[in-house]
Amino acid sequence: MPHAYAPDGTALHYELRGSGEPLVLLSGQSNSRHWWDPVVEDFAAAFTVVTLDWRGTGDSDRPDSDSYSTRGFADDVAAVLDDAGIGRAHVYGTSMGGRVAQWFAAEFPERVGRLVLGCTSPGAPHGVERGPEVRRALAQGDPEAVRRALLELMYTPAWIAAQEAGGRREFGTLGDPSMPAHARRRHLRASARHDAWDALVRIKAPTLVVHGSDDTFNPTANAPLLAERLPDARMRLVPGARHAYFEEFAEVATPLVLGFLRDGQA
Repeated sequence: MPHAYAPDGTALHYELRGSGEPLVLLSGQSNSRHWWDPVVEDFAAAFTVVTLDWRGTGDSDRPDSDSYSTRGFADDVAAVLDDAGIGRAHVYGTSMGGRVAQWFAAEFPERVGRLVLGCTSPGAPHGVERGPEVRRALAQGDPEAVRRALLELMYTPAWIAAQEAGGRREFGTLGDPSMPAHARRRHLRASARHDAWDALVRIKAPTLVVHGSDDTFNPTANAPLLAERLPDARMRLVPGARHAYFEEFAEVATPLVLGFLRDGQA
């Protein structure tokens, strides 16, 4: 299991699988590489896929320091690619991973082939924030109620019911359960402080913006904001999907993204 080392010495766990052109998959806030488990093999059938554990998650170090920011996470991605001997890669980031991908593409334009930004936002003050009802649901004192609320923000009720009827209880998009409290707080702060609006116009990579049409966790209205701000972007909505569109609606989303990454079609 390889580790890269960030400029500040933080050890960053990453994994490689598949063959072909490199593709980096970047997961959401407070989540490890396991965010991608339901679909990673589909991408590894066409690309050399790089997945990593953000600092604070998985098998990476968990410093209790001010080193957590979306811009800093982009430097962590660069360190992983350096360690893997990869100069240039396609980048697909979802949720907070999409925020990091914005910085990576702006700061390291020569290292990005095609860029996919999924269920993400340009950040404050230009992005559209989640509504008060969502914030209230996630601020409940009962951990199980919060878990349920988050689950229903990620997936449609019918899909959740079908999964649970089949015996499933664990969902890899609800956060890394091994994270210490300090890392969870710092991830939340890093994502909340994201603001790449001025940097977006510097992104040279052809970009696909993907979003679930029914996403209220990261409101769908952020998708056109990104697509209109980026110099070379197109937008596609996944009908009926919520935040975790890439898992529940994989039969639609994965071919869409693969088509774009292979030949620019979407």
